[in-house]
Amino acid sequence: MIKLRRENYINKIEEGSISLFYSGEQKHKSNDQFFPFSVNRNFFYLTNIDQANVVLVVIKGKNKSESFLFIEKQDPIKALWEGKTLTFEEASTLSGIELANIKDINTLDTFINTQLGISRANIFGEIDKVYFDLEKIKVNDFLTNTELIANKLKNNYPSLQILNSQRKLASLRMYKDELEIKDTLEAINITNKALKHVLNALKPGLREFEIEAEYNYILNKNNTETSFDTIAASGKNATILHYVDNDDIINDNELILFDLGVKYNNYCSDISRTYPANGKFSTRQKQIYEIVLKANKETIKWLKPGRTMKEFNDFGKQILIDGLKEIGLIKEDSEITKYYYHSLGHYLGLDVHDVGLYDEVIKEGAIITVEPGLYIEEESIGIRIEDDILITKDGAINLSKDIIKEVKDIEEYMKNR
Repeated sequence: MIKLRRENYINKIEEGSISLFYSGEQKHKSNDQFFPFSVNRNFFYLTNIDQANVVLVVIKGKNKSESFLFIEKQDPIKALWEGKTLTFEEASTLSGIELANIKDINTLDTFINTQLGISRANIFGEIDKVYFDLEKIKVNDFLTNTELIANKLKNNYPSLQILNSQRKLASLRMYKDELEIKDTLEAINITNKALKHVLNALKPGLREFEIEAEYNYILNKNNTETSFDTIAASGKNATILHYVDNDDIINDNELILFDLGVKYNNYCSDISRTYPANGKFSTRQKQIYEIVLKANKETIKWLKPGRTMKEFNDFGKQILIDGLKEIGLIKEDSEITKYYYHSLGHYLGLDVHDVGLYDEVIKEGAIITVEPGLYIEEESIGIRIEDDILITKDGAINLSKDIIKEVKDIEEYMKNR
């Protein structure tokens, strides 16, 4: 499966090119500590390897294409302090790259220069293009290590074309294979276990961080971690979209909104649920909740290949508008922005807000979130209901359908806990 991903990538790039993908480095936190390592997602997608200081090289020649992996040789002294790294054999098994093409990372520069040098003593023919995985979150960000390497190569080989592989990988990662769906499902299943544990513990008087700790307990028991900073927002805090302080007291008669996820083998779940702290929705809370739930359920039914992201957002948003009009909270469509101020969903995968080409139609194999919400600050009510949806040729499959969200199911569960 991993080999097929590389083949699909090769089919998208130009002939006479070399592509470089870096797993990333583990950054120093202090003199004797490191930040947790987070692998480059495009590198992981193409190799299935989660280790620092590894480089994937993909070459597409005129008549031949091949992949190479450059890793550190095992250091027995370093292993005593930090643990063993992958052997060449293990890297070959994980990546599907033949053992003969797993090489010492210290030979990488020589290898690249051999492919690009004047003699071009290689079996691939002339290589005049290099693809780099280039991404900037902000225009004025500092140059990344990858960009520095790209600039160095360009200086050494002025005729070289520097190309960006980002969009090509985004177009592949938008649509999930069987392994990706399996890992996403496992992340969702662990999320479900953790949310049941949360429901068992939830009661007025706790602080938000205490109930967050109950969630983290189950993740730790399953040897995994959150896919993003958990939102546990009670009362008025739930009207703040990215509230992460999680330090308020959960009061009686309040709702608490959870937006949370699990990372399993680097694949993410992203789930939102809203629960009554005391186990019972008030009449008003239920009224608003049912509007959001209808938007969630009806949009999931409506989704299928060929829909656009704009159509997707407009469809769910209109249900929220109609619901608020029906209860008299708004009179004009434009007033919805007071109570709803985010998009209905996004692609999900190796990142929570995963790469995707939002100007293209949604196709079979995509996993997207459906997360309508309403936020009524003056009533201290914030509600969001989010599921993770697989798009198939026959329509949408709710991968998180087992995580309860009906009012009666939530109240019944909390009553009998």
